[in-house]
Parts: sequence; structure tokens; C-alpha cells
Amino acid sequence: MTETAIFKDSEADRSFRAKWWVNRFAVYGVLILWAVICLFPIYWTLTTSFKMAPNVMQGNLVPWVDYNPAWLGWRSLGLSPDTIGAESTVREEFMKRFLNSVITSLSSSTLAVILGSLAAYGLSRFTYKFGFMKNDDISFFFLSQLILPPVVLALPFLVLYKELALLDTRIGLILLYTLSVLPIVIWIMRDQFAGIPTELEEAAMVDGLGVWGAFFTIILPIALPGMVAAFILSLVLTWNEYFFAALITSTHANTLPVMVASQTGSQGISWWSMAALSAAAILPLIVIGVVLERFIIKGMAAGAVK
Repeated sequence: MTETAIFKDSEADRSFRAKWWVNRFAVYGVLILWAVICLFPIYWTLTTSFKMAPNVMQGNLVPWVDYNPAWLGWRSLGLSPDTIGAESTVREEFMKRFLNSVITSLSSSTLAVILGSLAAYGLSRFTYKFGFMKNDDISFFFLSQLILPPVVLALPFLVLYKELALLDTRIGLILLYTLSVLPIVIWIMRDQFAGIPTELEEAAMVDGLGVWGAFFTIILPIALPGMVAAFILSLVLTWNEYFFAALITSTHANTLPVMVASQTGSQGISWWSMAALSAAAILPLIVIGVVLERFIIKGMAAGAVK
């Protein structure tokens, strides 16, 4: 190889490495920018809970630089270091709302995943005909329930819940939340089950297992990541739901979103209290997302691989 050829090869290698580093910096730069955009609302909420009223109005962002942090927002909830040991009516109310949110969200999400998984398994493995509707039509019928805006269902549910004595009860919220997220769970799990080969069930049945035995022994462990992903999505949707919680509850079954919205009054918006409440409401979802991250990724990937 001549000296000119060696020079050209080295020049090509340097050009390739330069392009590779430029592309790498561009990709990571975009990802970092997107991460900052996504995380900024959480940062703003957390920092606002430690601001005084002038700091909020002036838009100060960086603690110990633009302003000195204070426990104003957490003190209003009885959760600051100087009030945590004392009796607090507001803290008791917060804990009651927090418990209501935990019970209703976990119960409705669990119920939706159980019922939705069974419905999705049936739609993916068996052939149904209800009038002119077949499997795809039935699946679309479930999805079409999400088209209706919640306000359209307000009056019917108010009348129905009044007759059934379910107003301002946890069980009423659980049933309503289950119905609201059930179509999403069915569609997610339908794709999950459709991606699992039927030969696995047939082999299990040859070995002596029935339909339910094959489902619990073979299909359920494979579809578990998708079920966890559907559960987390349902949990986020029900945890943050405000409209129906404000509509059919008043005293005993109120949830955290209703309490957050109640921080507005004739004197204006208590931004620091609202931020502290929002931060306390966000924290459980962050913990669940971090702990179950691998299941979310597996569940998202499983539906794309046939």
C-alpha cells in the first residue's frame, strides 16, 4: 500500500470518527434537553413547596440563589419538621385523602387488570359473534367507550349512584374507575396475548392441562410484564383522576386531586400548599415507576414482537 493510500485511509477514519462523535453528541444533547423539559414540572413543584409568596410571584427558580427555602407549603399540611410531632387537623385530612387515593387506585387497577386480562385472553383465543359483532367489533366497542367525554356521563352516574347509595363511597369510586380504565387494559392485553404462540397452550393441553391450567401455568407468566405495564398505566390514570372524584364524593371518599384543587379560594391560590400536596401525590408514582421500570419496558417491547 502506497503512502498516499495510507494517508487517505487515515483521513477517512478521522472523518468517520468525527461524524460519529458529532452524531453521538447530537443524540445525547436532544435526550438531555427532552429529559430537562419532562422533569422541569416536577422540579418546579418541589421547589415551589419551599417558597414564600413573593418568591412564587417573582418566578424565582433556584433555591439558595434566587431565594432561601422555607417550609411554608409543608407547614400548612402539618408535615414540616417543626409541626410533624404536633397534632394537625390538616395532616389528618391529608392522610385520609391519601389513604382514599391508595385504596381506590390500587383496587380499581387490580380489578381492571384481572377482568381486562380475562376478556383480552378470550378475544385473542376464541371466536365470538354477538349479533353482527365479531371479535374485532367487540374490541372496538370496548375502545369506543373512551370516546365519550366524562361530562356526558356525569348525570347518569349521579342518578344511578344515588339510587344505589354509592355516592361518597370508596366502592363507588372503585367501580367507576374500573370501568374507566378497563378498555385500555383490554386493548393492551389483547396485543400481549396475541403475541404468544398458541402452540404453547396446545402442548400444555396435550400434557393433560385444561384451558385454565394452560392459562395460569403457561400464558400468565409470559404475559406478566404486559399485565404489570397495564396495571401501572391504570394506576396513574386512576390516581390522577379528578372529575368523577369531585362529582360523586363530598366528605368521606375524597381523593388527593380533589384536595389539591381545593387550595384555591377567595384569597387566591395557595401555591405553596398546592405544590406540597402535588409533590406528596407525585412521590408514590415515582417510586412505583422506578421499582417496576423493567416490567414496563418488557411490557412495551412484548407487544411489538410477534
